[in-house]
Amino acid sequence: MWNRSFLILHGVENRRPAEHWQYDLAQRLRERGEQVFYPQLPDTDTPALAGWIEAIEAELGMMRGERVVVCHSLACAAWFHVAARRGDAPGADRVLLVAPPEPGAYSWDAIAGFTPAALDLTRLKLSVQTPRLACSDGDPYCPEGADVVFGQPLGCDVDLLPGAGHVAVPDGYGPWPSALEWCLDPVARLVAS
Repeated sequence: MWNRSFLILHGVENRRPAEHWQYDLAQRLRERGEQVFYPQLPDTDTPALAGWIEAIEAELGMMRGERVVVCHSLACAAWFHVAARRGDAPGADRVLLVAPPEPGAYSWDAIAGFTPAALDLTRLKLSVQTPRLACSDGDPYCPEGADVVFGQPLGCDVDLLPGAGHVAVPDGYGPWPSALEWCLDPVARLVAS
């Protein structure tokens, strides 16, 4: 019987490569005996919001104990929509948002349906505990800064990662020890890899 479970959600075009920090995180949590859900979300190259929400909700339905959700990139936007549909009944006890793309990124047709533009971010209940946002000061998918675009309106605790780009493999984010530390200890701060 698990007293907590983890759901790790990837972004667009991510087929969960072994060199990505999320893959490493899933492996390290499992090595510690944790219950981990790390699904391949449907239609990864041309995702549909409805399909991702359905897949996420199915995974949430299997989680037990404390529910911890870790989102990267487009999965953050999907989580915003999950939260909007759930209203005051959040799907997670804790949530970590990593490198969410800003509204301008949704001009790309493949992800246009995920835009959070119509959502009132100030009203979203992302998790029971204060959500955590880890973002770079130089993310090409959020040049305005996710700390400003999302952190403030969502009321997140923010960890700014200098020079971390989009917090992906090309930016040096294979193993990311502080993501594991946060998963195991919610007061741990996330630092650059």
